[in-house]
Amino acid sequence: METVTEERKKKKGKKTAVLILFLCLIIFCVIVMALNSRKPERLAVGHPDGDIKGMAFIITNQLLIEQMYTNWLPNDLFWPTVFLDNMPNFQIGELEVVRYNIRVLRDNLSRMRTTDKLDPLAEEAFTSLSNDPYKWWFPSAESKWKKASNALKLLTKNLAAGKSHFYARADNLVELLQQYASLMGGVNTRLINAPRDVNRVLAVEDAPGEERESQKLMEVDIPWRQIDDNFYYAQGVAYALYESLKAIRIDFMDVLTDKNSVALLDKIIENLKRCDFEPLIIFNGDPASIFANHSLNLSGVFNDARQKVNSLIVALTQG
Repeated sequence: METVTEERKKKKGKKTAVLILFLCLIIFCVIVMALNSRKPERLAVGHPDGDIKGMAFIITNQLLIEQMYTNWLPNDLFWPTVFLDNMPNFQIGELEVVRYNIRVLRDNLSRMRTTDKLDPLAEEAFTSLSNDPYKWWFPSAESKWKKASNALKLLTKNLAAGKSHFYARADNLVELLQQYASLMGGVNTRLINAPRDVNRVLAVEDAPGEERESQKLMEVDIPWRQIDDNFYYAQGVAYALYESLKAIRIDFMDVLTDKNSVALLDKIIENLKRCDFEPLIIFNGDPASIFANHSLNLSGVFNDARQKVNSLIVALTQG
């Protein structure tokens, strides 16, 4: 009888131990997911030498990349963060902006003419950032982002030594802003597609200054589970654009002042800063609903910034 009782106690003890371990695992996962659900802080770029054009822009991109590879989430497989989707989409939005920045840096900003030789460090950074962001191994996304960050660090040293160049001209800024406008147009389309009562949207947007002759329409069907994905992707884009434009304000101050466009750029930066808000739950409410439609709220501010970017392009081109 005592043997049976002891066996029951042992079984009960094992079940209790398993239950405790399971609870500890759940708590651990929740803590890890909560810590990794926080948005990054604003960048501390410091006060780069204003006499060296391009220093602020390159340092900003280097810090954005460093921030991403330190805790890159989209390719997680064997960690509790695999269950997250908000911050991974936020980081993908950041990455999109950085890729645009480095492509223009390689093709335009670091060369006097498009026929000149590519800067090898800018080329290395661009190539590294072209890696699949969801790749976990052979090579991992983090290893490539780190390589790009190191290339930009060396580029700042070459810039200070006069071995590399940064041409802060109006035409180069226009090229960069046009890339931003294109990206922002795509992001805004994803946001305005969120309402369940919208069945059609413009497939192609007109270029700034062109008259609209025809409207091509396409059917849209945004699954409810992607509403928050689009929202956080847009916020990631807004975050990286905000940091990038602050750096552009430093490096292109002479051009902006000459074109009387400093105030307009400041308004764009202000709008992008307003994109940073954190709803407890991302709702997709109807216009008459008591629930907000956070996608449209974000779209309103984001689209205002995009329209001002188009105005800035016109001012730099025609001013």
